[in-house]
Amino acid sequence: MKIGILVVAYNAEETLSKVLDRIPSEFAQQIESILVCDDASTDNTHHVGLSYQNNSKLPLILIRHPTNLGYGGNQKTGYQWALEKNLDLVVLLHGDGQYAPEYLPQMVEPIVSGRADVVFGSRMMTSGGARKGGMPLYKYVGNKILTYIQNRLAKVSLTEWHSGYRAYSVASLRKVNFLKNSDYFDFDSQIILQMIDARQRIVEIEIPTFYGDEISRVNGIKYGLKILIHTLKFRLSSNKSYF
Repeated sequence: MKIGILVVAYNAEETLSKVLDRIPSEFAQQIESILVCDDASTDNTHHVGLSYQNNSKLPLILIRHPTNLGYGGNQKTGYQWALEKNLDLVVLLHGDGQYAPEYLPQMVEPIVSGRADVVFGSRMMTSGGARKGGMPLYKYVGNKILTYIQNRLAKVSLTEWHSGYRAYSVASLRKVNFLKNSDYFDFDSQIILQMIDARQRIVEIEIPTFYGDEISRVNGIKYGLKILIHTLKFRLSSNKSYF
């Protein structure tokens, strides 16, 4: 299969090279292309990426948005790229190192083997694992509460709705209108709702939790309200393709 990796990056000059270094060498040989999508960083992220590209055998493509499109907007660029390149699947990886590149083989396996259309990395599959990995208590509690409510509203049983480690078959992306989604962090919940509505097969795999010195850019109250509104609309709407 033609595998693509979308690395979303914003002010990741300190971590981008380390993330790319951690891509397993054997798995790297299976990758068709890696898109590093710099969302108008105000630091040297783009220059770090260019330097890495010049000294690496990885199939890197670098783009830099002239204006900040937001976390969701950055993903839209990447998924459009995957469609245009006719890839078979694309993995979302964060340039800040919060999600382990070592798990890329596990992330793609359910799609490659034909067991899934979408794969989510979950930090909540083992009780207490997220807290041991450094997830702050308020984020852990918020994650659990929001996931419980969203599961009830959407009538699914995911262990986590709020991980940013995801793999999508490109065929599944073609079945949903992700361009209609938010440019903010609630994009992630919207695309889950779209995949549920499109009856795509979702598989979760356990991933480790890591919280370092990265700066959270999520307004927790704003984020929570937005995703609950989206999920409630999904539950109440007779025309779920709206999502």
